[in-house]
Amino acid sequence: MNSEKLFFRHLLLVMVFLAAQSVAAQEPDYKMIKEISYNTVPKGTYALERCKLDIYYPVGLTDCPVVVWYHGGGLTGGNKAVPSQLMKQGFVVVAVNYRLLPKVTIGECLDDCAEAMAWVFHHVGEYGGSEKKIFVSGHSAGGYITMMLGLDKRWMQRYHLNADDFAGLIPFSGQAISHFSYRKMHDIPNLQPTIDEFAPLFHVRKDAPPMILITGDRNLELFGRYEENAYLWRMLKLVGHQDVYLYEIDGHGHGAMGNPAYYILKNHIKRILGEDVKEY
Repeated sequence: MNSEKLFFRHLLLVMVFLAAQSVAAQEPDYKMIKEISYNTVPKGTYALERCKLDIYYPVGLTDCPVVVWYHGGGLTGGNKAVPSQLMKQGFVVVAVNYRLLPKVTIGECLDDCAEAMAWVFHHVGEYGGSEKKIFVSGHSAGGYITMMLGLDKRWMQRYHLNADDFAGLIPFSGQAISHFSYRKMHDIPNLQPTIDEFAPLFHVRKDAPPMILITGDRNLELFGRYEENAYLWRMLKLVGHQDVYLYEIDGHGHGAMGNPAYYILKNHIKRILGEDVKEY
């Protein structure tokens, strides 16, 4: 190789290296702080163990969108974790633990989730998040919690906050009728549909925040999960809700629907915030 070709080869390598360094310099560092207690009102020893959250945030950024993530597990199990699909996206992500049935009532469980959300509203600005850009999400039981906090305004009102201030509700495969674990505690059969005060469908209202309903394939999902969400979507439309979407992810069951659902979540966050929607 002659000297001229060698020179241009080295120049090209230097340019590629500098370009990579420039891109890396533009990407923020991210930090994770774990096991933050969100209790403001004493709720006993079990609450001291469970009522904690983790927060993942981009260092040095401000006014970031916030995703509050409630874990699944049928309201009887599971633990908080920041989904890897939400990392390095410019989001502040808050993963929440809450007390579980049957050790507590479903009301106490939802109250924990609302108190955690109150902590987010009051403190997320300290981590670069915007209290005006708080999106609520979660899978399965976490999707149910998302719906309940956003539709039944009583839970946030307990902490002097308004559920209408959520930027959006994006439940993954959440139950729209009364939750099966709650029904089991009250000897209501698993296949007996129930719509009472602990059902998101009971609280349909036209002025709820934007809602993006996502489920897996109706033939692979848990009992009637797609149909419950479809009914909720229809009722929201009928009462005049102006920003509700329904997605069925073909070929994906209850657990597998999660991965493609994150793509939908990220695109709708951008849409709701008025940003250009792009491919991920």
